[in-house]
Amino acid sequence: MSATYAPHPTPPGKPRARILVVDDDADMLRLLAMRLGAAGYQVTSVGSAESALSQLDIERPQLVLSDVRLPGKDGLALFDEIRSRHPSLPVILLTAHGTIPDAVEATARGVFTYLTKPYEAKELLEKIAQALAMGAPASPSSQADEEWRADVISRSNRMADLLAEARMIAQSDASVLLRGDSGTGKEMLASAIHRASPRSKKPFIAVNCGAIPEALLESELFGHVKGAFTDAVANHKGLFQTADGGTLLLDEIGDMPPALQVKLLRVLQERAIRPLGSSQSIPVDVRIISATHRNLEEAMAEGLFREDLYYRLNVVTLTLPTLAERREDIALLANHFLAKLARKYGKRSSGFAPEALKALTMASWPGNVRQLYNVVEQACALTTTPLVSLALVQRALRTPSTEVLSFTDARQRFERDYLVGLLKMTDGNVADAARLAQRNRTEFYRLLQKHELTPGLFKSDSMGGVAGTSDDAVADE
Repeated sequence: MSATYAPHPTPPGKPRARILVVDDDADMLRLLAMRLGAAGYQVTSVGSAESALSQLDIERPQLVLSDVRLPGKDGLALFDEIRSRHPSLPVILLTAHGTIPDAVEATARGVFTYLTKPYEAKELLEKIAQALAMGAPASPSSQADEEWRADVISRSNRMADLLAEARMIAQSDASVLLRGDSGTGKEMLASAIHRASPRSKKPFIAVNCGAIPEALLESELFGHVKGAFTDAVANHKGLFQTADGGTLLLDEIGDMPPALQVKLLRVLQERAIRPLGSSQSIPVDVRIISATHRNLEEAMAEGLFREDLYYRLNVVTLTLPTLAERREDIALLANHFLAKLARKYGKRSSGFAPEALKALTMASWPGNVRQLYNVVEQACALTTTPLVSLALVQRALRTPSTEVLSFTDARQRFERDYLVGLLKMTDGNVADAARLAQRNRTEFYRLLQKHELTPGLFKSDSMGGVAGTSDDAVADE
């Protein structure tokens, strides 16, 4: 049993929050759907925990409203499943008097709140509004509301949860540690967090701590004054000062040299930097987001990363999934990249051939989204047709062709390639080529005619494209 109810008209541009209602009582479901729909919500109703979990796989709501007593899995078991899959998704439980102790326990475990039956409609709407205000923004939302994450292309539930958490974190100044393999899009997520934050009008600056030599990294981060070292011919403002009021992304923080880790920790504690060669500190107001593909816990155990710095940076952790863990996004990303690159290269590419798209979806993607972009770019640059072919995708992926020829076609291809090779080796001399093939010239000519090969085209003086009867045809008479 499942139904979806559209909300009453809402003001233009106002987001419509989706609510998933779970109850095995059909009359209660109908009543809740009408009340919530009248309040402007988009409601999907289901009759069991199993149906609710299936619905969550299809579309992520902004709130789940569930009865405690359900057939099969009860509402508490459903909550446990939701918490493991979607930690930031708020859940409100409806409970009869006999299950109040269970509901109280669930609230201690993370349920937003519970209401006892019969409940007041006004109280229900107030609790829902409170839960939505503390949770993820309503979606679908206005175009302006989505601009903060415009560069993060995704339809996967896993990414939806990650973006919901990122949006909530963006409103605070808490330091964020982004984890994930190389190429998963950590810098894009950091930029999205900045755009969703109150600091969005100020600079967002990213620096790769592993790409700059240690001797230069300190000056790059904190700046220097004239005369601080041999080449310091003028004062230089560091990235902390440049990002003042905004956000600084310290990418590959796990590669930062230990000596600089000490200085970074002092900056985070004092909220002030001291340029190289200066005796004066300069106050800075910067939100720090750090990113790494390394295991910082292992680095701490090996003495390569300071524990106190780790806890300063790791107030909130967000982990980006690999591309292989969000395969439903591959086709979406590939087509997005193709449209962008087709404009760059002046191509009229309109998409991928079905078998090419299947190959992209099934690839292993060790390089994640960055590798996908590179594959699409190569295919786009080389394509001569509106649809990118399987062969171009396989070439870009460096995977062997999966084409299976019939025995007849395979033999024909081998024969032709073999004959072409002989003619190239003998400079188009049929007598020599026939001798190498251990065939008489008459039989060899038949093979050449079968494959429409002209020996004269393989002569050194005919490589410019001059065709016609070869001299060795006369000599062979």
